[in-house]
Amino acid sequence: MAMMPKRVKYRKAQRGSRSGIATRGNELNFGEFGLKALENAWIKNSQIEAARVVLTRRLRQGGKLWIRIFPDKPVTKKPAETRMGKGKGDLDHWVSVVRRGRILFELLGVPEELARQVFRLAAYKLPIKTKFVSRLHS
Repeated sequence: MAMMPKRVKYRKAQRGSRSGIATRGNELNFGEFGLKALENAWIKNSQIEAARVVLTRRLRQGGKLWIRIFPDKPVTKKPAETRMGKGKGDLDHWVSVVRRGRILFELLGVPEELARQVFRLAAYKLPIKTKFVSRLHS
């Protein structure tokens, strides 16, 4: 099931700014271990979903997982080989705006070694550099 908002106030959004450092969502609030973004990016709903699938399959009912980002920004795209002008393109996909320092996922109730392992696999599915963080060492 693709992650996307059920309904939005405006169908199309402006690009906005990706730069800066996360001032919110930048510390562990739920679990013991987390995966933290080290770069700014737009992360697509399909990429978040791919990471979620890897995490849930590897954990197999053990531990609790929180996804701390949600793709609530619509991205539009014009059809291939279309001339300039004629308005903004149609909706193509949804993204989550992620700034560096943001916690992407959190885990609770698993050993640290397993948490490191599953977060590494999940990180391969994401387009940015990430870092493993834990409550114990921070």
